[in-house]
Amino acid sequence: MAQGGTGGKSLVAIKVYVEGGGDGAALRTACRKGFSKLFERAGLAGRMPRVVACGTRAAAFDDFRTAVRRAGPEEFVCLLVDSEDPVREDTSPWVFLSTRQADGWEQPAGTSEDHAHLMVQCMEAWFLADPDVVEHFFGQGFRRNALPNRTDVEKIVKREVLAALEGATHACATKGPYRKGRHSFELLAMLDPARVATSPYAGRLFETLRRKTQGPTA
Repeated sequence: MAQGGTGGKSLVAIKVYVEGGGDGAALRTACRKGFSKLFERAGLAGRMPRVVACGTRAAAFDDFRTAVRRAGPEEFVCLLVDSEDPVREDTSPWVFLSTRQADGWEQPAGTSEDHAHLMVQCMEAWFLADPDVVEHFFGQGFRRNALPNRTDVEKIVKREVLAALEGATHACATKGPYRKGRHSFELLAMLDPARVATSPYAGRLFETLRRKTQGPTA
């Protein structure tokens, strides 16, 4: 099975299998829309990947493996999940996912490093990379100084990321404190991809998708 550019032709289909969206149809639709808008803002408009919201990380991996087996020569599919834990910048996603005790995922045959991507350590870290958008979204009562004043957001452990967002938003009268699902995908759609891409693993995702849409050099 070949995946990538073939014969100098553009790919006919790119699919990103994403952790997120829970079990409900409405939330999965919101998840798809949020990621699609972010990808559009990242310069992929007109050659957009299809986002598949899978729910749990295990379900995302299972759906991705099935898609790999079924993919045609002009299709590219990739996996996007939270890392949940710290990841060294020089560690490939497949090495991380295979050695993380809670996962132990074996890299599917026929795939490369381009096929696996991580949100380090969770999707909400991307919000900390663009605090202006978060402040604008929540409005009155938002406490900007409750967010960590640092740019290396991938090094912030997940519980601290979530605690920071909840602390910054607990007094927001209009939208209330941050809650995953209620706010996450609407916020995702508003982010500045250039700010998100300052995080190495996020930047790697955008670069891969741009390259794969270019056909001959993908």
